[in-house]
Amino acid sequence: MPFIKVYIHFVWSTKNRYPYLDSKELRTQVWQHIRDNAKEKGIFIDFINGYNDHCHCLVSLGVDQTIQKIMQLVKGESSFWINKNNLTKEKFEWQDEYFAVSVSESIIDRVREYIKNQEEHHGKKTFQEEHDEFISKYGFEKHQD
Repeated sequence: MPFIKVYIHFVWSTKNRYPYLDSKELRTQVWQHIRDNAKEKGIFIDFINGYNDHCHCLVSLGVDQTIQKIMQLVKGESSFWINKNNLTKEKFEWQDEYFAVSVSESIIDRVREYIKNQEEHHGKKTFQEEHDEFISKYGFEKHQD
C-alpha cells in the first residue's frame, strides 16, 4: 500500500465572480455539502472555506486522484446540488478556471489558518486583489501561452 501525502490548495470562484454565496449560513451549508460529497467520493478535504464569490479548499490527494478530476467532481456536483435545492436566487455556476498549488507540510497550519479566516480577510481585501496576488506569487503569468 502506498503512503502518500500531497496537499493541494485549490481556489475557484463563482461565474463572473458573482456573490451568489451571500450569507454565512449559505456558505456554511455549501462547504459542508462539498465536504460530505467529497468524502463519499474518496476525496480528502482537509479544510474548506471561502467567501461570497469564491472557495478555498485544501485537499490531500489520493494515490489515483488528479487535480482535474477532483475539481470536476467537487465543482460540478456542488453547483448541481445548489441549483437542485434552489439555494440561490439565480442559477448558480462556478467559473471554469481555478488555482491549484502544492503545499509543503511545513506550512500546512498557515494555509489552514489562511483558509479559516476568509471572512475577516475579505473584509480588507477583494477576491480580485487576492487573485492578482496568487497570479504574481506563484508565477502563473509566466506560464501563459
